[in-house]
Amino acid sequence: MIYAFDTYYYPDYANTVCIAFEHWDSEQETEIFREKTDITSEYESGAFYKRELPCILSLLKKINLKENDLIIVDGYVTLDDDGKIGLGGYLYEALEKEIPVIGIAKNDFKSPDSQRRSICRGESKTPIFLTAKGIDVDFIQPKIEKMHGNFRIPTLLKKLDQLTRIDD
Repeated sequence: MIYAFDTYYYPDYANTVCIAFEHWDSEQETEIFREKTDITSEYESGAFYKRELPCILSLLKKINLKENDLIIVDGYVTLDDDGKIGLGGYLYEALEKEIPVIGIAKNDFKSPDSQRRSICRGESKTPIFLTAKGIDVDFIQPKIEKMHGNFRIPTLLKKLDQLTRIDD
């Protein structure tokens, strides 16, 4: 199973959503997990993971991860060639390096990273950026390219972003 996570911040809480789907080219999710949590950390430039990682870890308690599962986060896993990691890297470490974590970011990170791949999907000339730990980015890149949808952001990842913004 592939589990994609995203969080949206309201003034007094965070809304974290996870969409589970079976195949890279799936058009529909198989399950949706949601959780509202207190914001435990203010936004800190360069340390985004401090704010979002607790939200993801809390929601993960509702999910029974298995050996062959994968996790996608909205953001970076690796940040540079010197070993600096982003949200996904911290998640990978929190999961004791047992579950591969894939990062798909919408904005470029300027530091050189030999593990970062730029992917232009559909007719878009603007790339999304792929990083990963626990799985080879060159193995994952064609799978991200073939995810359902004709636009820059794959269908299920766009839906995930929209679901985080629903305040119910």
